[in-house]
Amino acid sequence: MIDFTELQPYLDDQGRVTRWPSKRNRARVQTLVLWYLAEKFAAGKTYTEREVNQLLNEHHTFCDPALLRRELFEHGLLQRERNGSAYWLPPKESA
Repeated sequence: MIDFTELQPYLDDQGRVTRWPSKRNRARVQTLVLWYLAEKFAAGKTYTEREVNQLLNEHHTFCDPALLRRELFEHGLLQRERNGSAYWLPPKESA
């Protein structure tokens, strides 16, 4: 289980991400934000780009689902079809 207490300054009282941490000295916090958001997706479910945006919009307030979607993909926390038509969580690695 990941400890998200370090994210508190970035969350509102409803648990939504209120701002994207700046890169300077915040790469770790950016990664935590991405893990936090990735946990909102259901394993085994395939999402359209619109559904991904809707889910992300429910969990952040700074109106940039494209940034978050791209970062989730680039960090390997979401996989997608080459044309962006479908997104899903990568399979969990077995222990």
